[in-house]
Amino acid sequence: MNKNNKTRHALAGLLLGGLCSLLPVQQAQAQTFCVFDPLGQGGDYYSMFQDYQLAAKRWGVQIDLKVYPDDQKLDDAFKSGECDMASMIGIRARTYNQFTGSIDSPSTVENYVELREVMNLMASPKLSKYMVSGDYEVVGMVPVGAAYAVVNDRYINSLEHGAGKRIAMMKWDKSQPIMAEYFKSVPVMVDITQFGDYFNHNKVDFVVVPLAVYKALELSKGVGSKGGIVRRPMLQFTMQLVAHNGKFPADFGQKSREYMLTQTDHALSLARNMEASIDNRLWIYAVRSEVTEWNNSMRGLLNKLVQMGFYDKRMLTLLKRIRCSNDKEEPECAPTVEQAREAGHP
Repeated sequence: MNKNNKTRHALAGLLLGGLCSLLPVQQAQAQTFCVFDPLGQGGDYYSMFQDYQLAAKRWGVQIDLKVYPDDQKLDDAFKSGECDMASMIGIRARTYNQFTGSIDSPSTVENYVELREVMNLMASPKLSKYMVSGDYEVVGMVPVGAAYAVVNDRYINSLEHGAGKRIAMMKWDKSQPIMAEYFKSVPVMVDITQFGDYFNHNKVDFVVVPLAVYKALELSKGVGSKGGIVRRPMLQFTMQLVAHNGKFPADFGQKSREYMLTQTDHALSLARNMEASIDNRLWIYAVRSEVTEWNNSMRGLLNKLVQMGFYDKRMLTLLKRIRCSNDKEEPECAPTVEQAREAGHP
């Protein structure tokens, strides 16, 4: 190649390089995050995950949000691969990760102080190996709040008075009919989106829901003048983020879990504000003996459900440890005979 040809090739290379620098750089394909929010794009959780979307950009991950007011349709889309990740209630997440899904179990987390401790632990790198289960990884969670029994008759204020009464239950959770049978209630298996319709049209006598959905499902219609809300948290709901393995960078899960931990106080404030907005006349207060009976009965049943493969024993043991660190006087926290001997007591 003569000198003139070399010069022409060099000039062509410089020109091509200059043109390429002016063209927009093609970005990596965005991942689809399917968000469950009963109120759609106007809901608090969709708004929260818009902030999450911005945070993910800082980690080099582009995310598109797609909201689902119907959690069954969201689950179908996630399973089919339409969603690279999805937010879902912990009971639903249990089908993807039994360890984290067992947080949303009856009578295991007593209050928001304990719930916040659980959120801290779940974001710890020390527990990161438990966040992965098969083809899925739990990449974060936030509290939704305590779930209460909303009843159409104030007489239904105890385990005894709930016997023979119809209760709406999630038809895809095979453990729920077992719980209903244990307490002699009559299960009516429906989707979450049907809870409001069934309760408001007297097809069931009570539902157990976090108050975050009380207004969305218009449950005041079913409560009417005779019903109310039993002020005894039955369980604590969480919203968990579940992702398909391999869809995100290797360090994405831990970054995501740590970021979601920073949203805990905001999420708890939403739950507290919702509870504070309830008309005081609707609350039905449970007596201490009834609370103790519920705890003893439920924790006994949970042990059976662990043996049947519905719940993770490691998580339930962890939750008990947290309860006992906050209230050592509870009967369940008394040391066993073996533990007392190890401690040097007769």
